[in-house]
Amino acid sequence: MLRRSKAREVALQLLVQHDLNPGVGREVIAEFARERLRDPALEPFSLALYDGVVAHAADIDRRLAAAAENWRVARMAVVDRNVLRLGGYEILYTPETPPNVALNEAIELARRFGAAGSPAFVNGVLDRLRQDAERSA
Repeated sequence: MLRRSKAREVALQLLVQHDLNPGVGREVIAEFARERLRDPALEPFSLALYDGVVAHAADIDRRLAAAAENWRVARMAVVDRNVLRLGGYEILYTPETPPNVALNEAIELARRFGAAGSPAFVNGVLDRLRQDAERSA
């Protein structure tokens, strides 16, 4: 597994934890990343992804809901919802990550951690989000 892919995996785990238990303290979050990554160079990237998704959650969720026709974000499976948030954050807020890389990384996370239909669902929603973002740019 590529190093940044591992950092995204840890960010996803942190996002799922935050989704299910938002009261977890920052030191616990940082310790989790430290223990899972075991690479001080990757920790800032992983934590920046986590922090970025949390900071922009309302906008990301609004835009995901628009891209996912007939789906409310709150009704999505917890893993799918957080893979979409992570991929959405990278597409919308991290210009240093090419959109296709963000899309492919999200699909791979959905494949590894989601249900059988998760990769196709994530692909469809994030591709539409990417197209919407390109049109409005």
